[in-house]
Amino acid sequence: MRATVISEPGGPDVLAWEEVPDPRPAAGQVVIDVKASAVNRADLLQRQGFYPPPKGASDIPGLECSGMISEIGPGVEGFAVGDHVCALLAGGGYAERVAVPWQQVMPVPEGVPLDVAASLPEVACTVWSNVFMTARLRKGETLLVHGGASGIGTLAIQLAKAYGSHVLVTAGSDEKVRRCLDLGADEGVNYREEDFAEKFKNRADVILDIIGAKYLRKNVAALATGGRLVVIGMQGGTVGELDLGRLMGKRASVSAAGLRVRPVEEKGVICRGVVQNVWPLISAGAIKPVVYAEVPMSDAAQAHRMLESGEHIGKILLVR
Repeated sequence: MRATVISEPGGPDVLAWEEVPDPRPAAGQVVIDVKASAVNRADLLQRQGFYPPPKGASDIPGLECSGMISEIGPGVEGFAVGDHVCALLAGGGYAERVAVPWQQVMPVPEGVPLDVAASLPEVACTVWSNVFMTARLRKGETLLVHGGASGIGTLAIQLAKAYGSHVLVTAGSDEKVRRCLDLGADEGVNYREEDFAEKFKNRADVILDIIGAKYLRKNVAALATGGRLVVIGMQGGTVGELDLGRLMGKRASVSAAGLRVRPVEEKGVICRGVVQNVWPLISAGAIKPVVYAEVPMSDAAQAHRMLESGEHIGKILLVR
């Protein structure tokens, strides 16, 4: 098969579309003939040499895909050859075929085109596991989403609104803030022009943060009493100062979590939660996947340049 390989750490030009061995399904795995994958910031970090795949995972980038099951290994439950599916991956999505544990495979939501379904696994599993499973966002509470125009942000806005929450966002331009409001956000801040910590002071019951250390102090300021800060990214650094006195005064908490390195069983629990709780909202039209562009899978370098430009809103897909 053909796949995108990383010849050496570096810029987008180190990505090459080459012949590689076909995957074979091990016990508990299926092989998916890939229709589309999606570009995530973790892929950029892997390309640069900063985020190697977990032990045993494919060196090929790509953390999600959609397509049709073509082979099934022993011990697989609930799937058959020919099923149209999407999947959460530890790697391997930028390829014509990928092997994946059946627990991380999900049916395509009703009404979603097969290529567009590739935009959903990573963002849906990230938002569901962090905002709802870990931070326990409840109806009537307020969620602050950083990077509201990102793939994760656009889904988090819609899912939180569908569950009856008030949604605050930050984004990097007035246009992106407007798009977030169009998706259902109640209030937004262009972080280049306004301090979100001042505007949203003591208001957020849950914060979904992709920035990390740079926003730690401001996030604590924005938390309401009993608030929960969930850090899922480190674009603003890994080491910051935490005012424990202020945190204790608010009876607030901070947690941090990744998705890629979790055990298969944990990912399976998350995927089943997504199918049960998120897919029906997508099929009903309450949540709409937001796709910025579709790029040929053989030109992953161009898709990486798009993501690095910061101009996108929603997901960038790689399609065959």
